[in-house]
Amino acid sequence: MTAVAVPPERRVRLTLHYDGAAFAGWQVQPGERTVQGELETALRRLTTRPTPVTAAGRTDRGVHATGQVASAVVPAKWTAAELRRALNAVLPIDIWVAAAADAPLDFHARYDALARGYVFRVGTAASAQSPFLRRWCWPVRDELLPPLLRDAARRFIGTHSFRAFAKSGQPERGEICTVHIAEWRPWRQIGLEFRVIANRFLHHMVRYMVGTMVDVARGRRPIGDVDALLLNTGSYGVSPPAPPEGLYLARVFYHDVELEAEEPLDEILP
Repeated sequence: MTAVAVPPERRVRLTLHYDGAAFAGWQVQPGERTVQGELETALRRLTTRPTPVTAAGRTDRGVHATGQVASAVVPAKWTAAELRRALNAVLPIDIWVAAAADAPLDFHARYDALARGYVFRVGTAASAQSPFLRRWCWPVRDELLPPLLRDAARRFIGTHSFRAFAKSGQPERGEICTVHIAEWRPWRQIGLEFRVIANRFLHHMVRYMVGTMVDVARGRRPIGDVDALLLNTGSYGVSPPAPPEGLYLARVFYHDVELEAEEPLDEILP
């Protein structure tokens, strides 16, 4: 009987949770603490070799994740389950590997993704000022009108230019994005959360969207400004971006995952 050759390497797909408060974002940066840097350090410790990690998206400084997807090629002796257990034993406490699974060797966490889903939480109740909540949401003292938020959100659905809702200086990334879902929902008794799924996102795009919608709901600007910003017409300036503390990369969608807005954040976060 011919022995079956064991592949020397396997690619493992990881689903990550992290509290972004103490990180300078996902991507490795000289002299900065980053999620990618911590994960690659842990993998090198376990595999005794440099192990680059590819992620589905690059979160910014202070942004959290409950569904970041990353992958790495590791020696075949590491099963996905064993690697998950070992990583969770050596990673810092603000990163957790929620799931691990084998993936094809040619799987690419970023380029194979069909869409990504983000959640942004706005605290409107007094309890949002609590130190046990405020580092994971945007506490807003002003009254917000939910009908205006919902009306503003639905205007983002479809294919549009999001040039006005992105940090300047990124012409190489293009400006056209297709938003599949954009909606506001109650967040327990604490406030509201914005859930958005799109095929791609520009730098700071969700934060600019939320900042502008909150200004509309505060009565600081007319809702027609959202349409004008999407059309890149007039002298309408986008509102300042919402702070990163309220933003979560909640899910990454691949060919085997349906585009839906249900995210299990309430089972995880306060």
